[in-house]
Amino acid sequence: MAKVMTEEAKARIFNDLFTNKGVGQGTGRELAITRQIIDEKHSGMIMVNFEMGQGTELLVLLPLQ
Repeated sequence: MAKVMTEEAKARIFNDLFTNKGVGQGTGRELAITRQIIDEKHSGMIMVNFEMGQGTELLVLLPLQ
């Protein structure tokens, strides 16, 4: 069963070691590392949008130059 994202989770989704999975099912580092790579290495941005009951969308913006 898929988990529903809450406003609290949305606010913390890119924090290092944050996870809403059970013990042993994730490190909570994946999106923190992803954001670091996009921000620092590529001067881009990653954002999260969600609508309760509709789903979650991650938007990655990378500069062309």
